[in-house]
Amino acid sequence: MALVSSLSVLPTLEGDLERLEKLLVTSVIAEEDYLTEIASHLITAGGKRVRPGFSIASSGVEKSIAINASKAVLLGGVAVELVHLGSLYHDDVMDEAELRRTVPSVNALWGNLTAILAGDFLLARASEIAASLGTEVAGLLAKTIGELCEGQILELQSAFKIDRTLDSYERSISGKTASLLATACKIGGLTAELSRENIDITKSFGHSYGMAFQIIDDILDLTATDEELGKPAGNDLIEGVYTLPVISAFSSKYGEELEEILGKEISLEERNRARQLIRQSGGVKDALTRARYWTGQAVSALDNLPDSEATTALKSATDHLINRASSTTIN
Repeated sequence: MALVSSLSVLPTLEGDLERLEKLLVTSVIAEEDYLTEIASHLITAGGKRVRPGFSIASSGVEKSIAINASKAVLLGGVAVELVHLGSLYHDDVMDEAELRRTVPSVNALWGNLTAILAGDFLLARASEIAASLGTEVAGLLAKTIGELCEGQILELQSAFKIDRTLDSYERSISGKTASLLATACKIGGLTAELSRENIDITKSFGHSYGMAFQIIDDILDLTATDEELGKPAGNDLIEGVYTLPVISAFSSKYGEELEEILGKEISLEERNRARQLIRQSGGVKDALTRARYWTGQAVSALDNLPDSEATTALKSATDHLINRASSTTIN
């Protein structure tokens, strides 16, 4: 298991994540070993456990000195991670992806029908755990699953549309990415029984962080290598998903040539040319500026929280996010 490096200044996090990992593995044990194997596939492949990490960190913002997370907090993190994993199973079916986290995807190994059912199983287990934590947590998680679907539908509606707008893009990523990070933070607050004010602040932070997180992820899809990503780079262009750097590039002097390439299914050669044009256009820089806006919003939210080791860790995570993009960006 990889530690959430951006939160690693929180001294209790590594131990908490080790405890969470055991709960996560146990949570997907089914009556049939076959289903257990499939449901465990991406868990055993590893991952930084970003969302549970934020649940844990958010739970501790009222304690000046960090203490180990309660079992309720850890279970809340497990529920959030299971929703994330279930969505990945479904996403890989839609994208016909063959790799995820450097290993073959579930659909590549077992087929689309099995991957869909296994994803549903993960969502069901997440809902079961959430229900055990109380009606507010259960309702919040159910609402978030709906928002994930809405965000994904908005993205599908915009596929191959060269006139996609910033507003359309941000509404989509708000649903498909930011909503779950906001929920991760809020569930951490709810399960730790924080004040309502601080619960709301952590949720706002999580949403802003999630917006920046997705924009930067979209930047890296255009600038990083297959090895760095653990999946094929530039795949969004193949799928007709035109993210913020692409939207910005359409308005540049390279826009006309880019429009001739995109707006339809493309070859790998056309994908590579499109990536080159987008990087030359300044679209990546424009997207990075927007990501910095959202990280600024995240930091502003944290300024309203008590001084604590957990709050410091959340601020460190925000700094790490923007530094990661800046160090990888190709001009």
